[in-house]
Amino acid sequence: MTSKPSPIAEFEKLRVASIASLGNDANVAQLSNAWMQATAAHRYTYNFSWMGRPIIQFPQDVFAMQELIWNVQPDLIIETGIAHGGSLIFSAAMLELNAACGGPTDGHVIGIDIDIRAHNREAIESHPMYKRITLIQGSSIDEAIVTQVRKATAGKKRILVCLDSNHTHAHVLAELQAYAPLVSIGSYCVVFDTAIEDVPPEMFPDRDWGPGNSPKSAVWEFLGGRDDFCIDAAVHQKLQITVAPDGYLKRIK
Repeated sequence: MTSKPSPIAEFEKLRVASIASLGNDANVAQLSNAWMQATAAHRYTYNFSWMGRPIIQFPQDVFAMQELIWNVQPDLIIETGIAHGGSLIFSAAMLELNAACGGPTDGHVIGIDIDIRAHNREAIESHPMYKRITLIQGSSIDEAIVTQVRKATAGKKRILVCLDSNHTHAHVLAELQAYAPLVSIGSYCVVFDTAIEDVPPEMFPDRDWGPGNSPKSAVWEFLGGRDDFCIDAAVHQKLQITVAPDGYLKRIK
């Protein structure tokens, strides 16, 4: 007698089908891209905070990161690019919640930025979640900084990486080459702002980066010829509104 699938299994099957349907709907993708371009003129991503600190992300990507951090249960999260510190506070808060729910008790976040402004440093260091954060000032691709971070990974079992600093192809590729190897199997290297590749060049006329010189072009070059990482397309397909299409990279071996 064949057993009936559980309600949980049925729900997961429905969700997989829904995500696949979204991923195959070119009209929805076009609408999502148009919406993101239209709201960029209003600096939409600047409107949100996490526990009092500006996070400068789409809420959808914040939600996706919550899912990843819960599923991976990392004991170390490495982030390049700090800005106002909202993402660091978010990651530390998720590690705090994981610990409260039986996850790693010593989860920690390392934040790297070439310029940690004094008022941002003060706000981060005075925040209750700072107990799980280490700030490092310097270029994320400087060999001394990379070496310092590598040493901090000693003894860590599950490492997740987020890249969100300089968005040029060369810089992001160098970050991927430096930090992706630190990612644990089953965890992620998330490359933010790959959506730069999909917008008109005139959207960012005063920037060093743009289509053809973007985080996404760096991702494509990084993945070429290697089989230890893959794009977890289901993440950006289900989000639709995301700064990181092709940017959720899962380590598979």
